[in-house]
Amino acid sequence: MGATIGVHASGVTDENIPLRRGLFGGLVAAIALILLWLAWRALAPGGVNAAEALILACLLLVTPWAALSAGNSLVGLVILLASRDPPGAVLPALRLARPGPPRQLTALAVCIRNEEMQAVLPPLGALLDGLAARGAADRFVLWLLSDTQDPAIAAAEEAAIRAFAASRPGAPAIRYRRRAANDGFKAGNVMDFLDHHAGEAAFFITLDADSVMTPDAVLRLVAIMEADPGLAIVQQLIVGRPATAAFPRLFQFGMRAGMRSWATGQAWWQGDAGPYWGHNAILRCEPFRRHARLEALPDGSRILSHDMVESVRLQAAGWRVRCLPAEDGSLEANPPAMPEFLRRDERWGAGNMQYFHLLRLPNFTPMGRLQLLQAILLFLGAPLYALILLLAALNGIAGGGADTPMGALALAIFAHWLCYFSPKLSGYAQALIQPRVAARYGGRAAFAKGAAVEIAFMQLFEPLSTLNKAMFLATLPFGRRTGWAPQNRADRGIAWADAARLLWPHMLAGVGLTLCFALVSPTALLLALPFTLGMAFAIPLCVWSADPAVSAWLRARRIAATPEELAAPGEA
Repeated sequence: MGATIGVHASGVTDENIPLRRGLFGGLVAAIALILLWLAWRALAPGGVNAAEALILACLLLVTPWAALSAGNSLVGLVILLASRDPPGAVLPALRLARPGPPRQLTALAVCIRNEEMQAVLPPLGALLDGLAARGAADRFVLWLLSDTQDPAIAAAEEAAIRAFAASRPGAPAIRYRRRAANDGFKAGNVMDFLDHHAGEAAFFITLDADSVMTPDAVLRLVAIMEADPGLAIVQQLIVGRPATAAFPRLFQFGMRAGMRSWATGQAWWQGDAGPYWGHNAILRCEPFRRHARLEALPDGSRILSHDMVESVRLQAAGWRVRCLPAEDGSLEANPPAMPEFLRRDERWGAGNMQYFHLLRLPNFTPMGRLQLLQAILLFLGAPLYALILLLAALNGIAGGGADTPMGALALAIFAHWLCYFSPKLSGYAQALIQPRVAARYGGRAAFAKGAAVEIAFMQLFEPLSTLNKAMFLATLPFGRRTGWAPQNRADRGIAWADAARLLWPHMLAGVGLTLCFALVSPTALLLALPFTLGMAFAIPLCVWSADPAVSAWLRARRIAATPEELAAPGEA
């Protein structure tokens, strides 16, 4: 896992990347072939009928994503366990970064729209105060970039920011700009800032309204950019802020473990073709202004999931995009309840499906096209998994699975499950193997308890989420549209009637599929329940995961507590 680093006029290069990509491609291919062989071994006895042939065709399309997940996770876990400095092992410029105040000016660009400023400003105040305390006040300027259209909300917004600035005379400069029209959504907001307001800033750090970054994390990003003039973007990992509600608390506990192993493994072989997730990242102003300007799609609509497109545009222009797989000092708030999470997934799904239009465009690098394809597969797998489950139920009812060896089928299902969930399983393994990691979560026992509850919850929720994505994508070609609306960032309970209005189709699908498998055989039912039970109980799952009493019970027992919560329990 070592690296050969070269320092050239264009910046810092890792000269082992082509070899790494070849090795990683071989690993992913081997995993995919094993998964497909296990599926064939389960379905082939007695001959393959039409339904089973369709199941195999769907598996052929979803298996690359499962194999990619497993490959990233395995490589990431090896690096996390073997390296003294995992982020430095995959980001050469980190090892060359110079400590101390920055030499160049960096803009902190916060995109806001109809936000509650009493929630947005305090984390920014802590960041500015910390930068000033480190002697870097004159090397940063905070820009609050508003797309708020309502005049009354905008007036309150401006007044709050004016008072915020007046209370910090020794902090970095604080500026406010509001657009008259939010053309191009967030991407347009950022580009308007670069065109008209960035001034002498060499870099800018993008922050969402719910982003939290520490001064040390910000200074580290700037030092990395100054160490490597060939870098256009450095994207740091983003973990969930301490959450009071049960749903985000459980979701982000597993997501955090998964991103740590996934991003480390991915950075090892992607190298300079890394991701951009739209916030908690540092970008070089001039190349971004020159190469990342996004035009409308052929149908006149704007690109929704803009961040990945901006990354591949910069790569095509010869600039490097890198991931810093370190989680300290970089946080965000996750959706407070299941409805907001499902709506966010729909927005992301609609944006990622637009990438089909972009794959045909010239001048992208092969790695850039692969990144867009990965983003498509992330969501395209949902309708395919839903179709596999439906075909399996229909095939069983029709008697087509009579010759299927249930042991072989169970092994194939389990192997695919392991690969699909391998990122968080690898992250959990790292924490349980390394005492120093588990200690940040209160020790191995506390960590294992949180992991067990999260796995149980997500095993119920993930099939439900997959079904929701499948239903949304199935209607997308027929005119269903979504846009970027402000998120509900407040914890709240959910009424049974509201949950029923949202999730009755999911519940009916779950009950119907469960009955179908029950009619086939008890074994078929047992194998299907992990995938149908969460759908059948969609409505109570939605209500309970937002119930203040359930949330308080989890908090009181520190179940799925994050290091930040344990370090500052009064702020949880």
